[in-house]
Amino acid sequence: MVAIRRCNSFCLGIACASITWTVSLYLYYQMNWEGSKTERRHNEYASSKESLSSSDNDHYNNVAMNKPYSSNLSSANMLNFGSGGKFKNSQALLDHLQPRDEGYRSHAFNVLVSHGIGYHREVPDTRNFLCKNKTYPSSLPSASIIICFFDEEMVTLLRTVHSVLDRTQDELIHEILLVNDLSTISGLHENLTKYVATNFPRKVKLLVTPNREGLIRARIYGSRRATGEILVFLDSHCEVNEMWLPPLLERVSSSRTHVVTPIIDIINADTFQYTASPLVRGGFNWGLHFKWENFPVGALQTQEDFVKPVRSPTMAGGLFAIDRSYFVELGEYDDGMNIWGGENLEISFRIWMCGGTLEIIPCSRVGHVFRRRRPYGSPRGEDTMTRNSLRVAHVWMDEFKDYFLRERPDAHTVPYGDISRRVALREKLQCHSFSWYLNNVYPELALPPLSPTDVGSKSRPGEKAERLRRMHKKWKSVANSQRDLALQGREINFQPWHSRKRNYVGEFQVGDESIDYLIGNTLKIIYSWYQLNKSVGDANPLRLRLSDTNLCAQSEREILKSKGSIVLMKNCMRIKTQIWYQTDKNELVLGQVLCLDASGEYPRLSKCHEMGGDQEWKLRAKRGTVIYNMAAGTCLGASDNTVDSKLVMEICSNSTLHKWDLMKVKKARR
Repeated sequence: MVAIRRCNSFCLGIACASITWTVSLYLYYQMNWEGSKTERRHNEYASSKESLSSSDNDHYNNVAMNKPYSSNLSSANMLNFGSGGKFKNSQALLDHLQPRDEGYRSHAFNVLVSHGIGYHREVPDTRNFLCKNKTYPSSLPSASIIICFFDEEMVTLLRTVHSVLDRTQDELIHEILLVNDLSTISGLHENLTKYVATNFPRKVKLLVTPNREGLIRARIYGSRRATGEILVFLDSHCEVNEMWLPPLLERVSSSRTHVVTPIIDIINADTFQYTASPLVRGGFNWGLHFKWENFPVGALQTQEDFVKPVRSPTMAGGLFAIDRSYFVELGEYDDGMNIWGGENLEISFRIWMCGGTLEIIPCSRVGHVFRRRRPYGSPRGEDTMTRNSLRVAHVWMDEFKDYFLRERPDAHTVPYGDISRRVALREKLQCHSFSWYLNNVYPELALPPLSPTDVGSKSRPGEKAERLRRMHKKWKSVANSQRDLALQGREINFQPWHSRKRNYVGEFQVGDESIDYLIGNTLKIIYSWYQLNKSVGDANPLRLRLSDTNLCAQSEREILKSKGSIVLMKNCMRIKTQIWYQTDKNELVLGQVLCLDASGEYPRLSKCHEMGGDQEWKLRAKRGTVIYNMAAGTCLGASDNTVDSKLVMEICSNSTLHKWDLMKVKKARR
């Protein structure tokens, strides 16, 4: 026993000594790092990569972004410092950013990152674990996969096709039809023709429309040339996930009136990071705008419910599968619609009202690049969304079209073309009324408030009571859903904007406070590092201080008046306009109100959109850190180390103007 005790004491002593030496070496390294003022050899990307925590390395490898801008800099531009170590934006920076900016203008996503990824990449398998054990019949019908495009970025388009070929059983692909809607980018069709001929199997076919048709009629064009049993429509900036197609084909083959969509995962338009989407369904508002929403109470009770087909009132429209003969029987798309907009609601209403079902298949997942704007419009400048929505309202919504017209009074004078053939189609198919659709498919949709001209109206005496009933049912459903989630200890999904709770990341080891961590206090040091990436309900506020100065980042105006304003360097003070918070989405939020946004040369304060990208900042959460924005490919810097100098976005460097201290603001004692 004595020997065992001595052995335990000896081992414990070795462990304590090892920890103490490790901490000592770390602190020695830190002091030498901060104390050294000699110039180090500059690597354009080293600083930005060091700013990422180890947890980000997987994402970096995933999107092949070790060098966001991979062209070689000349020796004159490798280290472009002015007097006093000030870093200046050079022609090299402009050369790097020009193709990125042109890509955003033309395609509304980061073309440089897309090119860095190439034609193939692995994406995370985001399916529910129960999906991975499911088996499917060996004799599924084959699919014609139709991908329409207009002026699409070529690498992104080809990666869409390669992802289908890489992750789909060959026997399930009858053909892949690429429909070029008469793109205007010089050389695009010729280059695609060569690539398809030399790199794809013969089942991949490139078609071109004789005229610019728009997405809607281009899909009709492709479907009429397809010969597979099932039509699968995909957008031209997608990446399919593992085993995405069998669940769709199985469901459609079980009944030809089943129209099915995958869960649409998110590919970030700035970073191309692939992330899972929650299980949500499609809805709409009375302005006829599509929206995502949670499922009603009781729809998802057991684990199995999360992998079963689930009904959806509408679909987003970009990705779905349908029996080819049923698509024709149902009336294809409305070819009187122009270019884009409203076609997803029109076909959703038609499916439900005319005897079909629209379902989401949770075991099928496809990633989609969600852009913040549509990079092209109508050739004649027409508001196609309004025109097409009017066609939807007048053909399918019966008396409920009045609610749309109240929401959109500007639409009264917009021409919408001849709808007689679509009205005749509805009569031929003996479709239900829109009232039936609301009562049986989408009872959660509340009617809009009465307009002033409707008060006291006797034309619809039961309208007010019906509106109140539907409104009560909607909000009771929402309240019950959140109550059930809370009782189960699960996350509450519905949070009004004004009262929603962010998760702030706290407990930074910053500024001069690091001296408080003594060598012997090893547990405190380990705990502090553990806290670096720990999400907590609320965090200590902090100031962004330019290293080795008394200058802090401050909003140009009062916080509530600062939307869109730039950020300046001011003498550090304990004032609201210098108080920042970091969230678990890597946002830097001023006063818990506005996010720091890197969308231009000068970062600005913007409404938090919670989509990452230009509001996602990577840093080491310690003294002397660079603050890197992946979407911009540049670092946060100060234009000068003087009061009132502006914050800028520049190529990352070892300049003192690119190093920041995250200074905790001590909370006042009560």
